[in-house]
Amino acid sequence: MNGRSSKARRPAAEAGGTSGQGRPGWARLALLALVVSVLVPVLTAGLRGLLWMVAGIAGLALAAVGVWWTLAHTGMVRTAGVALCVSAPLVVMGVYAATGMLGPVLLSLALWVLAMAAARVAVVSRHTAGDRGSTEVPHHAWILMNPRSGGGKVERFQLEEKARTAGARVVLLGAERQDVAELARQAVAEGADLLGVAGGDGTQALVAEVAAQHDLPFMVIPAGTRNHFAFDLGLDRDDPATALDALADGVELRIDLGFAADRVFVNNASFGTYAAVVADPAYRSRKVHTSLQMLPGLLTGPDAPRLRMRAGDTHADGLQALLVSNNPYLRAVESAHPGRRERLDSGLLGLLCVRVDNTAQAAGMVRGARSAGLLRLTAKEAVVEADTDTVPAGIDGEHVLLPAPVVCRIAPGALRVRVPRDRPGTPLVGATADWPRVTRLALGRLAPRRGRAPETARSEDTG
Repeated sequence: MNGRSSKARRPAAEAGGTSGQGRPGWARLALLALVVSVLVPVLTAGLRGLLWMVAGIAGLALAAVGVWWTLAHTGMVRTAGVALCVSAPLVVMGVYAATGMLGPVLLSLALWVLAMAAARVAVVSRHTAGDRGSTEVPHHAWILMNPRSGGGKVERFQLEEKARTAGARVVLLGAERQDVAELARQAVAEGADLLGVAGGDGTQALVAEVAAQHDLPFMVIPAGTRNHFAFDLGLDRDDPATALDALADGVELRIDLGFAADRVFVNNASFGTYAAVVADPAYRSRKVHTSLQMLPGLLTGPDAPRLRMRAGDTHADGLQALLVSNNPYLRAVESAHPGRRERLDSGLLGLLCVRVDNTAQAAGMVRGARSAGLLRLTAKEAVVEADTDTVPAGIDGEHVLLPAPVVCRIAPGALRVRVPRDRPGTPLVGATADWPRVTRLALGRLAPRRGRAPETARSEDTG
């Protein structure tokens, strides 16, 4: 996989901003914890401490190899992979214990975790995501509810009754397949001044598209299984009924929408391996079994599908998986919530490209963003190409077939979202461990910021 840098400037958000200028005390704690986490094994065992650190990294690499063998092969190789996944970390821990290094290594790991957490706290601030403040209370709210979503959350939290009490018109999805977008368009024709959904993210995306087309506010009620979109909006996923507070006392946000061809997504569009797996009808009832059965052919089979991606000057080919997200996701090593997006109004797609051809590349995945098999970048538009006329895709978890090539783009500020004024969290700016900024902050060299400056979209050459 090759990645060449591309740069494109985006305009600043019209109404968005940030609050908070950093916390020097937390920044100093982060640097101190980071330095001490490196010194602990060295002071305990001298230069041998560095060798033990290398042994730990080697154990992680072997575990990564085991994961690859488990997913990409069958028979004895898969069995060996499972054994390696389990044994490699246990052997390393056993060697640490036998040599008296287990305590120092665990202390070093704890200090590293503390350093990462303190670094995030040092630079974190709240982002308003184009908050327009109080807006007119809707008089003809229309809410679509899926009684089966999230294991029956609509009934369990009495969402239908509470919504009707709040003055909303409620429509329940039946067991038979219905055209969700058509139901929303009909509601608009009948005078609805707000569209809402209590259901999964796939249903949210279908109604959000209609709301954006008619410039109507959209309301999210987290009644699905995982509710990623609601999480990034700061809504309470444990009590979906609190989202209904937005009807009487809400604020409005302007956020972006992603498009894959003509399909809208609020979270992401997945291409390649994952999309092919979810296309199997058996996946709904037997997720693990179906995945393990299909993955070897998809990853290493002679007819394994491969994708190509173009985004500006960046090209990647031979991809096994490609994730296109509505705004970039946080990285696992930089955030307590790697599946969360820092903001929803950056005007940029997040792109994550994966290509693993052999065991050596699988071991190299422990390098994270520097791995040769991983490419992360942001762009306003990306083109997904294949050697077939159609490309399987997972649009917010829903399987679709799209004509190739697929043009993915972002529509900045396309959706008005109404959320409760009082909600658990708002998108976090600076939620990643930005070590250059943490260092400047700790040394007292960080100039005060009144808002978030426009960012430059770029690709990271990982190969």
